[in-house]
Amino acid sequence: MTETLSPALPDDVEASIDRVLKIASDRDVTLATAESCTGGLIASVLTDVEGRSHVFERGYVVYTDDAKAEEIAVPLRLIEQNGAVSEPVARAMAEGALRASGAALAVSVTGFAGPAGPDDEPGLVHFAVAALGAPTEHEEHHFGDIGRGPVRLECLRVALRMMERAVTNR
Repeated sequence: MTETLSPALPDDVEASIDRVLKIASDRDVTLATAESCTGGLIASVLTDVEGRSHVFERGYVVYTDDAKAEEIAVPLRLIEQNGAVSEPVARAMAEGALRASGAALAVSVTGFAGPAGPDDEPGLVHFAVAALGAPTEHEEHHFGDIGRGPVRLECLRVALRMMERAVTNR
């Protein structure tokens, strides 16, 4: 169980956090995150379980385009061509976090947790997982205009599921 966030997290999320951390610990796999719309939520839950947080290497909260470029080397040109909320940028974020962190596995999340610009779809989120020696995986989700908190919670579920699958396959 998470120590500080447990009262706020649904049981299925708690169980998923525990599984990811247990498998990563058992397989000696270190984890990193690159987060935009989740604002560090994934990193927070991965460091909130006593006796398991040692598998977490580091997290990057890269909310702006400049942060993505400066912290994890996402090319600004890639962002300009595809938009920050896109498959290519999610992949570049995960791969950049993997390189920059020295972890064995990195997850990325970029999306619109709530209303953004007039042409932006609330609840559109792109995820990617990059792991040493494996192809980068991507998923696109359309959660809808359900609010920032609910979108972030759904993002947490997806990211944990993707991480669990990737760490299990190592």
